[in-house]
Amino acid sequence: MATKKDSASALLKQWQPSGPAGGKPVKLSKYDPAAKPFSSGDKAADKARTAELAEEINQLQDMLFADKRFKLLVVLQGTDTAGKDGTLRDVFNRTSPLGVQTVGWRAPTETERAHDYLWRIHQRVPAAGDIMVFNRSHYEDVLVPTVNGWITPAQTRQRYAHINDFERMLTETGTVVLKFMLHISFEEQRQRLQERIDDVTKHWKFSMGDLDVRKQWKEYQAAYAAFLGATSTPWAPWTVVPSDSKTHRSLMIATVVRDTLRGMKLRYPPADPKLQGLKVE
Repeated sequence: MATKKDSASALLKQWQPSGPAGGKPVKLSKYDPAAKPFSSGDKAADKARTAELAEEINQLQDMLFADKRFKLLVVLQGTDTAGKDGTLRDVFNRTSPLGVQTVGWRAPTETERAHDYLWRIHQRVPAAGDIMVFNRSHYEDVLVPTVNGWITPAQTRQRYAHINDFERMLTETGTVVLKFMLHISFEEQRQRLQERIDDVTKHWKFSMGDLDVRKQWKEYQAAYAAFLGATSTPWAPWTVVPSDSKTHRSLMIATVVRDTLRGMKLRYPPADPKLQGLKVE
């Protein structure tokens, strides 16, 4: 008899492009950005459920920090307005900054450009017992240069191989890698960009360059499809998260993060026998 966990796992697999590494581009049309596969159908209930999951993630993160056997890297990748910041607020808002950190990847500095493109990434992967969340990631280096023609198709394929090997090394040394592609529609992005323009408190989020990138929507979607097919590996699979609904996006990611932490079978270190019966005066 199938359990609720089995059903959730089977549902999740429908949103994980099958590899192997070097595979053909994924058909993004298969993944409806407006879908809500993890939703109960009640928005208020979904928000409440996400809050419950965030609290459990906090408790499990405490065990992860004490256990020290594992590390968790969460990659949030998506177009402008896809909801990376919102995911951080909704899913990790109850965790301690001592055990959960985030980094927002921007254009490389002069020092970073003087090294290989993964040099800066490796410095920020999680330490033992930590959760690191990447807001954008090393996948920018197979998106932006590819779309703009700064590297050749052969160099792009080479980077896919680099990244797969890099992530394999991480997983073989105790890092669990969760990669989420936040998938929104062209129309949903238009609405969210317009909201940033119309609301003065959101002007800081908007850049005129966002409109230039939007003109390259088809090219970026093709680049996403290509790297999803090439880098959704058994050791670090991608999960496509339908994200037109912000509520559903956070619920789905919170569910996967919670289930992943549960699956680690975390435990606290053995009790110190010296503490048994000790009284603090």
